[in-house]
Amino acid sequence: MRFWLFWAAISIAVAAPASAQNSTPEITPDEIRAHVEFLADDTLEGRNAGSEGYEIAAQYVASQYRFMGLQAKGDEGSWKQIVSFREARFDGNPSLTLTVDGKSQTFTHGENILISKSLLDQKLDVEAPLVFVGFGMDRPDLGLDDYAGLDVKGKIVVILSGFPKGLSSEMGAHLSSVKSQMAEARGAIGVISVLTRQSMASVPWATYQKYGNEPSLSWVTPDGTPFLRAPAIRGRSVLSEQVAQMLFANAQSSFDAILTEADEEGGRPKGFPLNATARLTSSNIWQSVSSPNVIAMLPGSDPELADEYVLMVAHLDGLGISESEIGEDKIRNGAMDNAAGVATMLEVARQLAKSDVKPRRSILFAALTGEEDGLLGADYLAHNPVIGDGEVVAVVNFDMPVLLYELEDIVAFGAENSSLGPMVDAAAKSVNLKLSPDPMPEQGVFTRSDHYRFVQKGIPSVFLATGFGGEGGKQFGDFLKNHYHQVSDDLALPFNWEAAAIFAQVNYQIVRTVADADAKPLWYDGNFFGNEFAADMDKAPAP
Repeated sequence: MRFWLFWAAISIAVAAPASAQNSTPEITPDEIRAHVEFLADDTLEGRNAGSEGYEIAAQYVASQYRFMGLQAKGDEGSWKQIVSFREARFDGNPSLTLTVDGKSQTFTHGENILISKSLLDQKLDVEAPLVFVGFGMDRPDLGLDDYAGLDVKGKIVVILSGFPKGLSSEMGAHLSSVKSQMAEARGAIGVISVLTRQSMASVPWATYQKYGNEPSLSWVTPDGTPFLRAPAIRGRSVLSEQVAQMLFANAQSSFDAILTEADEEGGRPKGFPLNATARLTSSNIWQSVSSPNVIAMLPGSDPELADEYVLMVAHLDGLGISESEIGEDKIRNGAMDNAAGVATMLEVARQLAKSDVKPRRSILFAALTGEEDGLLGADYLAHNPVIGDGEVVAVVNFDMPVLLYELEDIVAFGAENSSLGPMVDAAAKSVNLKLSPDPMPEQGVFTRSDHYRFVQKGIPSVFLATGFGGEGGKQFGDFLKNHYHQVSDDLALPFNWEAAAIFAQVNYQIVRTVADADAKPLWYDGNFFGNEFAADMDKAPAP
């Protein structure tokens, strides 16, 4: 599930062979439906990464690549890039002991607090003083200096969830995702999160509890070490509002006052030491699992551009079987999320492979593992590219198109960040669809799906979704509320297969346009993500 922003007209030429750009691919509703019905069938048990069902799905994708005549780009000439993971589960009941004003209270994982499983300590025991650091933003260059005057070395920081109101949603979402790295850089050894009112309204505590016992995973490096972005942060926990109130009961500022300030436009509660310590303990069971990315390539036809690659990605994994589900059906089939995205990618791949006029740039197709566990397959591929000395110049991501209604528009999250935007807009217009702005900017969707691991490598990217035009907004919202990550995301949903075919057609045109353009996509001058991850790269003039 993800979303886009409106493109303002700019004078960047997008050149493509007329025969390719004006052609309409022959994609039928039944072709999309066939892929979805296979991938979302109960037999695959929700395609959880590392499961037998996922392996069946991976083999299905590989067989489709072979049938199309694509080239294998996995390990040792195969279709599969094997990703090794460490998986952690709890052994027994982890606990958090808070000592406030000299009085201690112990909470067990599940009811009022949640503790993260450790991928580095089988026996975790972390105890340290607590320091409240507001939103935990440590970017003075952006006017965000929450650690000013605070000593957190060797301590556990208490951080508000989310980001200050008034900060751009995409910047805020990115900075939120790296709070642990900021804390680590300041010398902290643990992170405790407390929820803002906005966070509590968006995701009820019961939802946090529902997923609290899911295993933690990370891909492992060749020496067997889990890849973690903040390995010095040994313990992590999230507090319910009830426990947070207790923690701040006699603090410099009450929790209610902090929440009120955080809820105001531009509100940035100041940090301060708490007269409290925390002790996090857990026993963790580890096991090794593996799961492949499934990767193929269509070589480019232009010798001068063939070493530049357009990467199409769609996550193949789902959430698998839910043991906590009440009722007979426990399979989270992931029909929309993301059998539909994989089906779209496969049909775009088939049309590109059969085209009489081959794309100028090479195109990679990657069905990725581990998205639901933290964008892990994408992260592994970003760190372990399969193109030798070639360059990935753009990423187009398909994740959870909601195919329940007649399609009037598409959303390309992140399109406003780079010269990919005009290319996407031109491609959409070529099939009589419009490019719409992000309908959910508060969600920071651009940072929440597989393409973002490539953004972090400096590659311009877009994440494509069905639009909110006509009945779209109502239907999309209903899906998010009632079916997203639920057992009801299955083949019983009233799919609009005609819309599925149109969505695949417009995505063909987008990928084709990017692959055939004279110039590769560039970040816009002054764009936050271009500055953050591609500071030394060429930029396009800002629109």
